[in-house]
Amino acid sequence: MASDHPSFFAQITARSQSIDSLLCVGLDPHRIELSASPDADEQTLCTAAYQFCTRIIDATHPHCVCYKPNAAFFESLGHGGNETLRRVVDYIHEKCPGVPVLLDVKRGDIGSTAQAYAEACYEGLEGEGVTLSPLMGWDSVEPFVTGKYSNKGAFILCKTSNPGSNDLLAVPLQQQQTLFEKIATLASEWSQRAESSSPSTNNNEPPRLGLVVGATDPQALLMARKAAGPKIWILAPGVGAQGGDLDAACQAGLNQDGTGLLIPVSRGISRAHDPGEEARKLKEGINEARKTVLEKRKSRHTDGAVMIAPYQKEFIEFSLKENVLRFGSFVLKSGRTSPYFFNAGLFSSGSALHKLGKAYAASIMASDQLVDQEGKVTFDIIFGPAYKGISLGALVCSALYSDFGVESGFAYNRKEAKDHGEGGILVGASISEKRVLIVDDVITAGTAIRESFDLLKNHNATPVGVSIALDRAEKRSLDDPLSAVQAVARDLEIPVVSIVALPQLQEFLRESPDYDVELLKKVSDYRSEYGV
Repeated sequence: MASDHPSFFAQITARSQSIDSLLCVGLDPHRIELSASPDADEQTLCTAAYQFCTRIIDATHPHCVCYKPNAAFFESLGHGGNETLRRVVDYIHEKCPGVPVLLDVKRGDIGSTAQAYAEACYEGLEGEGVTLSPLMGWDSVEPFVTGKYSNKGAFILCKTSNPGSNDLLAVPLQQQQTLFEKIATLASEWSQRAESSSPSTNNNEPPRLGLVVGATDPQALLMARKAAGPKIWILAPGVGAQGGDLDAACQAGLNQDGTGLLIPVSRGISRAHDPGEEARKLKEGINEARKTVLEKRKSRHTDGAVMIAPYQKEFIEFSLKENVLRFGSFVLKSGRTSPYFFNAGLFSSGSALHKLGKAYAASIMASDQLVDQEGKVTFDIIFGPAYKGISLGALVCSALYSDFGVESGFAYNRKEAKDHGEGGILVGASISEKRVLIVDDVITAGTAIRESFDLLKNHNATPVGVSIALDRAEKRSLDDPLSAVQAVARDLEIPVVSIVALPQLQEFLRESPDYDVELLKKVSDYRSEYGV
């Protein structure tokens, strides 16, 4: 039966709006941080832990959306640890009415055991929400958000902030998505299932499940947000001590309204000289990052600017590091003087090639032209035209499989037909009656792509698209309004997808503190004069 008491996520939403904050304060009473000696008796340690937490609560509650006590640190105190945690929860309810408590317990079991865990969290400790592992399926989540607990909520572990999370959560599935993307999708599906099982009294209740996605991986955060949709709240740990980038996390994780994201901070506050002041600074820093994201999104609608995805930013950064991309003054074959130059041949180390393949794969999977509504790619074969395309095609084929579970064939051509052995001009997977994606570095005039297109058609294959690293997005001539890329797409009637284009490069310079406004002006002026 549904409760008339506001749900956990309704409280999160209301509290966030009322104090204009996205800060979640973690309560982690590490023994080394307590006023008592780590070797003190249990009662002394429990008292010190309680004082540690209440001191933080007293200092931070004006800025805090919710408190997140980590049960492990209380349990490690001994028999009295659970009672101490309950006292802390009671203190929050008394001192901070309207501030929900998220019990960081990371439970994950089924049946009567899950039901017992739910009772322990909600009745024994009186929390409003919990963190859960979803890997045992809906059965392990259901008791926490249905029935008499239908007004409670849970953040399920999706893509956590530790490096080892890639061992399982980034594993690609047969559905051409990673495990964490599947979990993100399930947060919405299971929330609807919970609502059907135990309907809310309020028709506008937010979903009952949120996601834990580390701020240390902005690309995963972006993918999780896309998979989950805008209504799901995301808890993004890792800002501060673990090195997560706040600006990147906000850009990737905020929904279209600039909400739906909680930034939990524990040690950064507890170890500060003045926890209250540190909480205030964090709240304001998050709000500043949020404001910047919203302003950029708004400006993109008015001045033609574009969103730069985390994989695109990373690609530009490592291209600069490898000197593949350089800024300066460069006379091109066309006679134009360009403020930047791109030479993909300088991707010449194992690490650079590895990152290059991942960037290609990410751009392909982000394209609604090469991926259908069910998340499946629209091609069967990756084709790399000789010579540059051969290595690129192999990299992309491998990265699609390792990062997204996409199994595709790989083929390439020889410049001269072989008259011995297997003979012929094509090598690798059979392309006959197959859908083929052509991979190359750039399109300058489009000659190589057109030749590849004709070659594939002559071998009974169907070219369905082109994937390139950089689209210069500039007119072929001042009298021709189309770029070489647009001309290829028009003439061959297939999409051309790039990792980045000139607009993303311009946006990168706009966002980066490492480059001055003069360079941005040069690139902007170049785009204004030659851009399509």
